[in-house]
Amino acid sequence: MDPAPPPTDAAAIRRRNLGLVLRHLADHGPCPRTEVAAATGLAHGSVTALVADLTDRGLLREDDVLRSGTRGRPGRPLRLEPRRAVVAAIQITSEHLRVAVSDLVGGVLHRQVVPHDLAPGTPEAMADAVATVIAHIETSLPGFATTETGPHPAPVLARIVIAMAGPVRDDAAQTVVVAPDFGWMEPVRLRALVAARLPAPAVGIDVVNDANAAALAEFHALQHVSRGLVLIEAGTGIGGGVVLDGRIHTGSHGIAGEPGHIPVAMDGPICVCGARGCLVCFAGPEAVFEAAGLGELLRHKGSRAAQAELLALLSRADTRAVAALDTAARALSTAILSITALLDAVEVVLGGLLSDWFRWLIPAIESRLAGRRALAPALALRVTPTALGENGILTGALGFARRAVLSDPAVVPPLPAAARAGA
Repeated sequence: MDPAPPPTDAAAIRRRNLGLVLRHLADHGPCPRTEVAAATGLAHGSVTALVADLTDRGLLREDDVLRSGTRGRPGRPLRLEPRRAVVAAIQITSEHLRVAVSDLVGGVLHRQVVPHDLAPGTPEAMADAVATVIAHIETSLPGFATTETGPHPAPVLARIVIAMAGPVRDDAAQTVVVAPDFGWMEPVRLRALVAARLPAPAVGIDVVNDANAAALAEFHALQHVSRGLVLIEAGTGIGGGVVLDGRIHTGSHGIAGEPGHIPVAMDGPICVCGARGCLVCFAGPEAVFEAAGLGELLRHKGSRAAQAELLALLSRADTRAVAALDTAARALSTAILSITALLDAVEVVLGGLLSDWFRWLIPAIESRLAGRRALAPALALRVTPTALGENGILTGALGFARRAVLSDPAVVPPLPAAARAGA
């Protein structure tokens, strides 16, 4: 996603500066105004005015204890009030909605799984279900007001991020281009559908590709510095995401980072996308289960039963199951070589079912990567299983939501006058 252009009018500049101050305190912890001014480059008088605004909104408080600043007289540290605003992430799957709510420093306040049995091809019904979940979150807000330091003003729901399988355009409508898993074969303006079902003024909503959210979460979970990461994950099919220089790369149509349809065999089987030999034809869950002799189990009892049986077969070194994973590994290594040659990414994370299969996949993958590493010894390519597991999507979506609020805290309304007077 391209960075937003710099603001030009006075109101936009003020909103941006409010975000500069709040993000600094969120990232670096309590500090006096002098440190905020030095770190942000804002004039001390501007920082004082911005702090007053953020305090009126209940997002900051000033400690009573004086602390020596970096220059001038000692100052009272400013501290973020993380529960004044909360954000929510809703992951849409074919069987349920997974929900999480967090404060502005990432503390998870609520998790919930809401089953649904919606028929494929019904985005309006899905929007109804999502709007119902949002209404439930808003009625729960007063319960988030009490912390270990005592009662606080009831928080506001400041941002919602909806994550789902399928490419999402980086346009004003954040249009879901296509979502075959849900029978959505035409573009769907999901954000508008959900917003129309909420009372005005509606909370800010973003729609993101679920694998992109997971890729960004995995990037931030790294314990070392990296400029690029590629996530390849298997769920219904094979999806993924690309992070370059800390930002999700979506491409011109929102479909960058979709590795499932990278051709890995010129004479391979015809894929549903119309091409031949796509990665999903060899390493997608359906292909692996079929190759392992579990196709009937998959069709009659679903992917959970097929996955449990596959793992049992692999643990017994069943010949057919091991061969299915070897084929998947060889296809994955071909895709990984292509992706990393193009993007120069050094981190490849395998998620979803690929993470569950990692111990059987990695020997063949490493063997296929050995030639590239011998040719270019400085290539520090790492292939690892997911660090966050199934929580990666919600973790990433919550991160999107928090950054949106911290960058534009003006979306949080001022506290009532009585609350400000008692602060």
